[in-house]
Amino acid sequence: MKDQPLPLTAHLKELRSRVFRVLVAWLVGTAAAWQWREQLFSSLLAPALRALGEHAKLQAIAPTEIFFTYLQCALLAGFIGTLPVFFWQAWAFVAPGLYPQEKRIALPFVFVSTCLFLLGAWFGHSVVFPVIFAFFAGFSSDFVEAAWTMHEVFGFSTRMLLAFGTGFELPVVVFFLALAGIVEPRRMLAGTKYFVLVAFILGGVLTPPDPLSQSLLAGPLIVLYLLGVGAAYLFVPKRAPENAASSLPTLIK
Repeated sequence: MKDQPLPLTAHLKELRSRVFRVLVAWLVGTAAAWQWREQLFSSLLAPALRALGEHAKLQAIAPTEIFFTYLQCALLAGFIGTLPVFFWQAWAFVAPGLYPQEKRIALPFVFVSTCLFLLGAWFGHSVVFPVIFAFFAGFSSDFVEAAWTMHEVFGFSTRMLLAFGTGFELPVVVFFLALAGIVEPRRMLAGTKYFVLVAFILGGVLTPPDPLSQSLLAGPLIVLYLLGVGAAYLFVPKRAPENAASSLPTLIK
């Protein structure tokens, strides 16, 4: 039996149910991460502390700053820890609008999406963060001493970590654009030169204004884009033009 389009209210009810499951998983992950809040915070901000020098410490200038920064750190760790649940619920929400052969890639989608996010977060933290923080710490002088607050450093690190994790999802986005028939792999490959420009613009916006930092972000994005195009060439079945639009999820009908 073919999947029948559901009314909008049914989609909204299902969406609410799946969002609730994600939030419950996030809450459980946050509660577990709270037990190791200091270790997680120390690991996340290790590149900043190394850039400040030996025996450097961050500052807390508000009475509630330490508590709420640790809470935000636990929330971040809980979110990352529940990524498989998030991707699975997202897939389950759109799956009714896919072909049977497309539904079979559910587990690969969850696994690859989670691994790509973690790889992006690791790359940003281990390779890019030391360069960025060393760049900013280099402006200290004999009459200006860097005294960074834990809230500001954590906020900056979180934004960069999420940016790299999200950016490394690019192959999945490219693959599903081709799977949905929105863009053909051949056309995406031909547009690589334009994406190179976009990648370096993003590198200039998200990183300090030096060529090394920009290249550390733009380079992986270009490689990931090409990987996504290659995966689309290999695994996305060729469809007749009239069938391409019908591959979109029935959610929009």
